[in-house]
Amino acid sequence: MIRYTLRCEQGHQFESWFQSSSAYESQERRHLINCPSCGSDKVERAIMAPRVVSKKGREPAQPAPAMPVETTPSESTSLMMAQERELRSKLKELRDHIVKNADNVGDRFPNEARKMHYGDIEHRPIYGEASPEEARALIDEGVEVSPLPTLPEDRN
Repeated sequence: MIRYTLRCEQGHQFESWFQSSSAYESQERRHLINCPSCGSDKVERAIMAPRVVSKKGREPAQPAPAMPVETTPSESTSLMMAQERELRSKLKELRDHIVKNADNVGDRFPNEARKMHYGDIEHRPIYGEASPEEARALIDEGVEVSPLPTLPEDRN
């Protein structure tokens, strides 16, 4: 993972994480990166100070002074927290809708989905459990499946 400080055409500065520099470049080319302040997709990497770790004691060395930014850390942190809360809320809403409107078939999910796909049983909304291998096999067969998002509170 790599963290970039980004700046939009309006001068808003923000941070975002990417799997690699090529992942960032791919998303930038497809205009998938948007400024959280104004929504602009004209975004570029800002100059960043590298974080260097010294050998003795594995203490981080003092980074070079960073460029001044338009927002304070607490503003950008609160913005990210608000976006995260909104995303979690929407994911919870999606899960609640599926649980309310579909049948939980548990570990029979791969078999039930396959039977519906091949017309052996009537189509109906279902959800359940499948291993990664079972899910891949269903997808390879052309069965339309999607993972149900798991939220941190689901694991507690």
